[in-house]
Amino acid sequence: MAKILIVDDEQSIRRALRDILELEKYQVDEAIDGLDCLVKIKQNSYEAIILDIKMPKMDGMEALDKIQSLASDTPIIMISGHATIDTAVEAVKKGAYDFISKPPDLNRLLITLRNAIDKSSLISEKRCFKRKYLNQRHKRSLGNQRQ
Repeated sequence: MAKILIVDDEQSIRRALRDILELEKYQVDEAIDGLDCLVKIKQNSYEAIILDIKMPKMDGMEALDKIQSLASDTPIIMISGHATIDTAVEAVKKGAYDFISKPPDLNRLLITLRNAIDKSSLISEKRCFKRKYLNQRHKRSLGNQRQ
């Protein structure tokens, strides 16, 4: 079961997203702003993060930068009811997986979330296979040097 972090200062949005994601069998944590998000990321690992842009204390764009250094492999889906196309483009350039306007189209959100998790999983598997391949190659190289 994939674990998702919802970061939004609006409790009603967090609650609605939680209800939908739990119906889809995701495990869900919530954070009320960017600072709370960073605390949760340091304590847990997530398969994906749904991150609002406009929040008090630390907005989503600033949080996006900091999340990249803490959990760079975790896909981040940005959501906002106030953002412009320029903001969406900037978020994706900074490393967000996608950008969805509020109120979100729930089918699009679920498909985007599933695709983000699948892509992240494939990247992790590729990294693991590459590491195994390099270790085996190194061992063969050492074996050939001994002969």
